[in-house]
Amino acid sequence: MIARGFRRGHAPSAPIRVMELFELAKTLINLDSVTGEERRCAEFLRGYLAEMGFHVELQPVEGGRANVLAFLDPPRVVLSTHMDTVPPYVPASEDDQFIYGRGSCDAKGILAAQIEAARRLMQSGERRVGLVFLVGEETLSDGARVANQHALGSEFIINGEPTDNKLARGCKGILRVDLKARGRMAHSAYPHLGESAIEKLLDVLNDLRRLPLAQHPVLGPATMNIGVIQGGRAANVVPDEAIAQILFRTVEDSGRLEQEIARRLDGRCEFEFVRSTPPLMMEPLDGFETEVVAFTTDLPNLTRWGRPLLLGPGSIDVAHTAQERVRKADLLRAVELYVRLVRELLSRPAQA
Repeated sequence: MIARGFRRGHAPSAPIRVMELFELAKTLINLDSVTGEERRCAEFLRGYLAEMGFHVELQPVEGGRANVLAFLDPPRVVLSTHMDTVPPYVPASEDDQFIYGRGSCDAKGILAAQIEAARRLMQSGERRVGLVFLVGEETLSDGARVANQHALGSEFIINGEPTDNKLARGCKGILRVDLKARGRMAHSAYPHLGESAIEKLLDVLNDLRRLPLAQHPVLGPATMNIGVIQGGRAANVVPDEAIAQILFRTVEDSGRLEQEIARRLDGRCEFEFVRSTPPLMMEPLDGFETEVVAFTTDLPNLTRWGRPLLLGPGSIDVAHTAQERVRKADLLRAVELYVRLVRELLSRPAQA
């Protein structure tokens, strides 16, 4: 077993166990936890972290899904990432340099590195660091929203996402819009008797593609992605229904964009703003490399957990792809960086 040799309340005898780190990452990858199916991963973490000596709580979210909270004393600094992955599930594999599989960099490898960092901090007697592992980050951040209602009073939260082990200065927001166009079925040989929902939807999407999008001096341009289009019944049937899901990566408050979208869509199709998460700017720390990332994280929904920081091993370029992987050396480096970050933050005077 990965946790062999450990008993509740006892810290490990080595600062970083290289094979344990890699084996833990692979074990987590092999626990299929596509969004909505995180339960097995949460239950594994509950047992594993309890063996390390943490007090562990499963925080209910919905339908048997739960966040994992682990701490000793009330934490000043929390290490956090998410348990869920995008589909499809891909089991772990490895070679000399990399660990592969779904979640290897987004974010099971990160999760393993944060646990190893916590282990090392425990060994040195540090009891004011906690761990918060969340469900649902890849869709609606429902785990983060629940966690934000029950914060532990921490002053800092270090979130883990693949940033090439650099501290993020900022990350973009999200605006998701779901569309539904309705028409009238007819035989395709007599299209004048029907009304094509797909043609309606295509006209709407072309209009949205011409929307002027904001620019930000640090975050760069906002972008739009048409991620899903579905509709129709058969090639010889005029379609009566069509849907689309659109995701904007925003660089400012989405209010004006929502108003413009609503103005262009009014009366042409049904639409719903499913998710709106604002962009986030973060302060750099001396001695840490920085970058700006275009993706969105759980951090905007964790406002009660303290000052946000964002760092993790791996490249976003391979996340959500068939080539997802994380370099083993980067996992080891991430452990060192997390330990260093936590110690730097704990060295500051406690906030009143």
